[in-house]
Amino acid sequence: MTKTLATGWSATLLLEGSRVVREVRSPVDAGALADRARRRRDGGLTPEEEQLLAERGSEEWTTSDRRIAAHGLRFEAGAARPPNPPPTLRSAQRAYLLADADRSLELAWDPSIHVEEAVRAAADLDRVKNLVGERLGSWVSRDTPDVDPGDHARAVSQALGTIGDGRLAPTDPALQSARRSLAELYRSIAATQATIAAAVEQAAPRRSPNLAALLGPDLAARLVAQAGGLERLARLPSSTVQVLGAERAFFEHLRGHAPPPRHGLLFLHPTIQSAPRSERGKLARALAGKVAIAARLDRSGAPLDPDLARAYEARRAFLKSRRGAPRKERGRRPRSAPPLDGAAGHR
Repeated sequence: MTKTLATGWSATLLLEGSRVVREVRSPVDAGALADRARRRRDGGLTPEEEQLLAERGSEEWTTSDRRIAAHGLRFEAGAARPPNPPPTLRSAQRAYLLADADRSLELAWDPSIHVEEAVRAAADLDRVKNLVGERLGSWVSRDTPDVDPGDHARAVSQALGTIGDGRLAPTDPALQSARRSLAELYRSIAATQATIAAAVEQAAPRRSPNLAALLGPDLAARLVAQAGGLERLARLPSSTVQVLGAERAFFEHLRGHAPPPRHGLLFLHPTIQSAPRSERGKLARALAGKVAIAARLDRSGAPLDPDLARAYEARRAFLKSRRGAPRKERGRRPRSAPPLDGAAGHR
């Protein structure tokens, strides 16, 4: 009868039918069991499996584990599996699972999460500041008609009593105090937002030097936050990077209500903002390609690569040099070799 190699969390068994021919138990401590779980996830063999495979010789064994089948065993989906562990080992199993979960969380930790949270906090504060400023401007304009409700800075100054003679101010001192508190809240929000922005400016180059050098610290941090982390940004293709931040426009395009977006957050890059509309899509595509490379370099811990910015600037200079040229001349770049026949040039 063909023997079957079956492995479990506490032991590796060699079975012949339902009879156990050989058994090699794993150490019953959380650290050793977590190490074996990591080996299995990575596609490797545990020491117990290696020990039994070394005794195999030329015999043909089967297994229901594709990971083990890759080491010369015949895979059979219906092959025997190890029995469940006895109840006396459940406490050890629980300890091992908790230790393995802690280790997995530690490996999955992305330090750029703090930059992401700072970017999101700054965006939230911007919305709150605008809301408070609009309400304050509306309140101040009730008794100071020369103050534009949209002029938040002037409304704050008026509410704090630094401009105007106050003759039209509310007669109730409690309301005056309340409005002054609202103005102080506006100034506090603005100060906190500036502090967070300064912190992002300092932290982004340390966390992602290549992205910060290519996009600037603020835009690099916003792009990482929009992607959901540096690790996920490093996995995205450049076509997705190009439209990050334009999800609403993209879904409108999928519904057939709008053309495809040419750029998302990358539009905030000064070279794309200042470019003619006809060049923005091409520049965004070129920049997205460099951003995808920069994210992978930063994810792997590579040092700053100045060639990325130089390559993007070269592409930008090429597009700029083609401005005003006839449409035929603005077509594809010249071929490195002539076509093989006359018909090939029209393909």
